[in-house]
Amino acid sequence: MVCIQRRRLLASCLCLTAAVFLLITLQVVVELGKFERKKFKNSILQDGHAKMEEESTHLYPFPKKEALTLNRGTKLGRDSYPIMLWWSPLTGETGRLRQCGPVACFFTMNRTYLHEPMTRALLFYGTDFNIDSLPLPRKAHHDWALFHEESPKNNYKLFHKPVITLFNYTATFSRHSHLPLTTQYLEGAEVLKSLQYLVPLQSKNNLRKRLAPLVYVQSDCDPPSDRDSYVRELMTHIDVDSYGECLRNKDLPQKLKNPASMDADGFYRIIAQYKFILAFENAVCEDYITEKFWRPLRLGVVPVYYGSPSITDWLPSNRSAILVSEFSHPRELARYIRHLDHDDRQYKAYIEWKLKGEISNQRLLTALRERKWGVQDVTQDNYIDAFECMVCNKVWDNSRRQEKGLPPKSWKAEASHLSCPEPTAFAFSPVAPRRSSLRTMWIPSFEQSRKEAQALRNKICLQNSEHIQNYNFVISRARKTWF
Repeated sequence: MVCIQRRRLLASCLCLTAAVFLLITLQVVVELGKFERKKFKNSILQDGHAKMEEESTHLYPFPKKEALTLNRGTKLGRDSYPIMLWWSPLTGETGRLRQCGPVACFFTMNRTYLHEPMTRALLFYGTDFNIDSLPLPRKAHHDWALFHEESPKNNYKLFHKPVITLFNYTATFSRHSHLPLTTQYLEGAEVLKSLQYLVPLQSKNNLRKRLAPLVYVQSDCDPPSDRDSYVRELMTHIDVDSYGECLRNKDLPQKLKNPASMDADGFYRIIAQYKFILAFENAVCEDYITEKFWRPLRLGVVPVYYGSPSITDWLPSNRSAILVSEFSHPRELARYIRHLDHDDRQYKAYIEWKLKGEISNQRLLTALRERKWGVQDVTQDNYIDAFECMVCNKVWDNSRRQEKGLPPKSWKAEASHLSCPEPTAFAFSPVAPRRSSLRTMWIPSFEQSRKEAQALRNKICLQNSEHIQNYNFVISRARKTWF
């Protein structure tokens, strides 16, 4: 009997012990569930994706400002710095740590870094931008930055609103860009005022016995601006010496026939002999101004300009160039140039600013003074370095805002950052109509790129919609598990 009672007592103790153990285990499970739920929510909010990940240890990972000085020989690990991934490579760097003022970022073109927690920005070079190989779906914490100094001839897709507005930061030829490159072909104001290549007017008048009043130098024929059509018509009304491959009627010396020689001293001295030069851009875009405009100003030749509709904002003085847009027909332009060719006083009015060394355009002077990069200047960063550091600094700025409990600042490109209208033909009717590349190639190319741009926008919108659905599904499943 005593043996039975002992067994019952032992069984009761075991049951009580098991019950206590179960209660403790249950409490631990509940607390772990709360902790994991907190981790999951933080992960969702931080990464912006509908998937459960380990809580990032890089939410505020960047070193303190005072710890960022890079001394010669100092080795710093990329794991401590935000990663900037060149998705369409420009620099060719496989990996380097770059200091940008008080901060630093790790730059690479290695695409395996796409999923690294520290990757914060993707950099794109516009000429090689390919909408078929974009890193989609786009991560919520990835900024996109575009560097594109060229005209739409190189990549029309970027010049449509659905594409350009994908980017957070831009460096383009537009004054509205986050890093304007409008003066990318101009070394500085002193180059414009230099008299190094200026040929006196009397000498130019004597040279007119064997030279035309106008010179044209192009080897990129039939671009979107349709400049060759205009020049071809102009040639029926006034003499034009045309070097290069387009409409050529005069040859350069053999040593200067290479396009790379267009910045050679010998080439400069040939062009400087002319009174006027046809400075036609390959595309008509706001603020797209190339060496075709700045070079003749440097050489003391009056540019007859066609290109940026906003060119008057960038002239050294109010009267320093002849604008094609002010003439209804090439015939009228030819008449005006002949008039100036025979009137030294009125011709001198176009070079008076250079003779006096006076640039009256304050917008131009301010842009040259305030730009954060230089042209052929070893004492300054180039514009690619300036672009990289602009993105690096903006990423760091948002990190500091997060440290202060503030939401990140949102940056977004606007359509004005690359503003180029659809290519159109000149209004005049040419004397000798011909099949133009404008109608056979550039206009169809523009229309096709518009369709592709809209298709890309639709694709991204669809991915965002699926992302939200997946997010809601995971949250719903989590609630069933936890509650």
